[in-house]
Amino acid sequence: MKLKRKLKFICKISLLLAAFFLTITFALAQKQTTYASQLASGQTDASTNNGSTSRTPGTVDATKDENNGLSISYNNDSGQISGTVKIFLVLTILSLAPSILIMLTSFTRIIIVLHFLRQAIGTQTAPPNQVLVGLALFLTLFIMSPIFIKINTDAIKPLDEGKITQEQALERGMQPLREFMYGQTQKKDLALFCDISKTDYPKTDKEAYELPIAVVIPSFLISELRTAFIIGFLIYIPFIIIDMVVASVLMSMGMMMLPPTTISLPFKILLFILADGWNLVIGNLVKTFI
Repeated sequence: MKLKRKLKFICKISLLLAAFFLTITFALAQKQTTYASQLASGQTDASTNNGSTSRTPGTVDATKDENNGLSISYNNDSGQISGTVKIFLVLTILSLAPSILIMLTSFTRIIIVLHFLRQAIGTQTAPPNQVLVGLALFLTLFIMSPIFIKINTDAIKPLDEGKITQEQALERGMQPLREFMYGQTQKKDLALFCDISKTDYPKTDKEAYELPIAVVIPSFLISELRTAFIIGFLIYIPFIIIDMVVASVLMSMGMMMLPPTTISLPFKILLFILADGWNLVIGNLVKTFI
């Protein structure tokens, strides 16, 4: 049953991504068609005003192509990314989005802690996986929004305006992510992968920001897993105490055939509500990234 639910969830996510992709593709294609028609109309008006004669299809203008060869214009000679390139970039981002979300952001720690919380309380499917993933996504967006804004300002907009090259845009875009990951990475994890890759361990923050991304990403992931498991252990402690107390009371009353989890579950939910558990867990979880 759990496998069927996971398959249904994956199918729903795939359909949503496909619908989003088709919407973006049609919007960009419509924008490119409108731009092309306006450009063609402007060229027609210019040729009429200059008194030039129209050419039949298939003829070649010798003044524009003296070598009669193939010429490729970058960014449509307008300093902006063409619609075709934008569609290609959207497809690339969509294909790499799951890996980027898991490896380069705070999503890993958040989703692991939320699953630990659900297991500690003892509710098997409440909240459901869809709710936990959605909450983790929005918390990730909230935490990473300053970094995404900086990437858009420093890399995407200058590339769209034709001020920097693609290599420069990639380097500028990775720099905020590298700084974020380094700030959340423990030194022993970074030293481990520096030793494996035969890379000198950075002595200053400036040197750390220049580390290869292949060293920073696995170090960051290991640190995220360790931190998430530590938080999960702390969440488990009060609920384990409730289970032990309930089990002891049931044994002292001779009710050994009654499962302790059946009795302790309402008490754990009551404790979580009275302590304002969601506020405590989410608030302190977000503060670990600040």
